[in-house]
Amino acid sequence: MHKKKYSRSDFDFWVNMETRWRDLDALRHVNHATFLTLMESARLDLYRDLGMDKERWLSQTSTILGGMEISWLQQVNHPSKLDIGQRLTRIGTTSFDLLTGIFRKNESSPVCIALFKLITFDFETNSPVPVPNSFHNRLNPFER
Repeated sequence: MHKKKYSRSDFDFWVNMETRWRDLDALRHVNHATFLTLMESARLDLYRDLGMDKERWLSQTSTILGGMEISWLQQVNHPSKLDIGQRLTRIGTTSFDLLTGIFRKNESSPVCIALFKLITFDFETNSPVPVPNSFHNRLNPFER
């Protein structure tokens, strides 16, 4: 996450979600761990858009999390409508980076930014496999 200030234009795939009462912590704002769940759900929608089976536990090949870097920038109260943006920023042979930002509806500054390092993985052979071509096709030409 080299860039210090992110905006909506940094993302090219969007998912809309709403907070739930159960997302709150004792301080009455959305708990930090909830952001991870929201981003994971959005990531599954991106995978489906890229042709990967959303019901990944039925697939031989999927992804595993290799690392993550998260910055919580603002508190979020309930109820809130959220837009979750994603963008592939790097694709290697068997891994890729996914930048994710959570924004309140109609706001230009993110409340949370994360960079996920994901590994495409074959669960039958228990080993990394090449990133699917559909992912390569989604990468911005300037990032290749």
